[in-house]
Amino acid sequence: MARRGGGMPGGMPGNMNNLMKQAQRMQRQMEESQKEMEEKEYEASVGGGAVTVKMSGKRELIEVKLSEEVVDPDDIEMLQDLIVAAVNEVTRQIDEDSSKSMEALTGGLNLGGFPF
Repeated sequence: MARRGGGMPGGMPGNMNNLMKQAQRMQRQMEESQKEMEEKEYEASVGGGAVTVKMSGKRELIEVKLSEEVVDPDDIEMLQDLIVAAVNEVTRQIDEDSSKSMEALTGGLNLGGFPF
């Protein structure tokens, strides 16, 4: 029995070579996208601008700005809560941007439970 070209042994249809090229191209695009994300800076403010944080796409905290009126020695807990809220917000922004970037690369495919 003669084998037909373009298939894989066992009768699996498709061109494995093209599939590998597509996978390599997608991997390069994902690496480029990740590098772009890591170079971005994100900023979030809470409390009407009382606390502002800046974070890199690598999730490294770059800067924390506090307005003078939020620095009250009698209410340290409020300042702590505002800082936590600002860091959480900027992290949410990074996650959202990362998800959008992955969705653009994968076309919204569900690839076996992977988060993109």
